[in-house]
Amino acid sequence: MARHTGVELGESFIDPGVNAAHINTVLGPRGSAAETAWTTSLATPSAGYERFVVIMRPGVPVQPFTVFVSKAAPVDDRHGEMIWGPAQAGVAAGVADAVAAGTVAPDEVSDLRLIVAVWVNPKADDAEAVYRNNRLATATALANGAARYPDVDTVLKTRGQIGNPFFTPADGGAPGTETTPEDPK
Repeated sequence: MARHTGVELGESFIDPGVNAAHINTVLGPRGSAAETAWTTSLATPSAGYERFVVIMRPGVPVQPFTVFVSKAAPVDDRHGEMIWGPAQAGVAAGVADAVAAGTVAPDEVSDLRLIVAVWVNPKADDAEAVYRNNRLATATALANGAARYPDVDTVLKTRGQIGNPFFTPADGGAPGTETTPEDPK
């Protein structure tokens, strides 16, 4: 019986610097909502937000078939090269790593579809770091999706530690500091 009977969602953020990788994954079997989204994404590109099949090298798409969705429109040629080059190569390697590790069952890859949404900072300046970070972030996101991570307990325990590389609330998002809209009376 196939392990992938439903859609798996994953996320990973590696390295807070300009060469960071922020990956979101959607993995699912043929006939699922993941396949519909995969096909729709590839068939309906939008200006500046590249969508393409990820390749190991020209003529060899990674398995499972993976569509790369850029979360950032290229601001210049260098940024575009970082998206199409090292970020794509990192995603391909990360998917292959997940298959090699058994996170994605090798005997199921032909029946799965994978969407990887990728953010590359326009200020990225180190192609090797972009590659390494996207490779690790992709494999980690797939592992997180397979493990259904995070569970609700982890989410609730993390409420007082809210933050990301772009913003951390002064109170850390500590419980009990929530604000509510004023009564419009």
